[in-house]
Amino acid sequence: MPTLDWIGKKAVVNHHRDVPYRLLNCDKSKSVGDPDAGNLLVEGDNLEALKALLPYYAGKVKCIFIDPPYNTGNEGWIYNDNVSSPEIKAWLGSVVGKEAEDLSRHDKWLCMMYPRLRLLKEFLRDDGSIWISIDDNEAHSLKLICDEIFGRQNFIANIVWQSRYSRSNDAVISLSHNHVFAYCRNIGRLCRCVRRPQHLAHWVRLLRRGINLEITWFRQSFS
Repeated sequence: MPTLDWIGKKAVVNHHRDVPYRLLNCDKSKSVGDPDAGNLLVEGDNLEALKALLPYYAGKVKCIFIDPPYNTGNEGWIYNDNVSSPEIKAWLGSVVGKEAEDLSRHDKWLCMMYPRLRLLKEFLRDDGSIWISIDDNEAHSLKLICDEIFGRQNFIANIVWQSRYSRSNDAVISLSHNHVFAYCRNIGRLCRCVRRPQHLAHWVRLLRRGINLEITWFRQSFS
């Protein structure tokens, strides 16, 4: 199967294993609701948060939705993973720039995404699925690394949904769509309803109404 290569890939392929496990500390002053309900809102670096949650939820999550940086060049995100690589350490603390300003912006995005997706896969049940929101800036790269991590056979669909209804004066083509890539842990165990066209259409209707689009880069549904 074809795979994607980029600056820093060799250093991050196993970085999710190098991230230390951490303890979650409950801040009772910010806690609300039933303490036994099992609901969690975790604040912190998402890679460290995932590693902290892994011992509790590995192989137990049925559905994950993530909304990572689209890498448009206007988001002001910073690569800060502590990877043992000279070329990656040179990126630390610098805001990822636009296409013509930062020639390694796609490499940085891939280095950021790869270990997080590797950890997220470990959360999924055999019949679990992950849904990833993205736009055209990194859609092609996301598809290739997800094929590599989850397996091409576990690709469910690329749901293209209309994200904007207003008119725009873009230079070439006015883009009004985004993508949701859906993958599962094991296509053979996935519930049949997830693969039904009417179920995918239901997801599109939810997205159009803005439901769940407030989900930040790290927030998940556990069931």
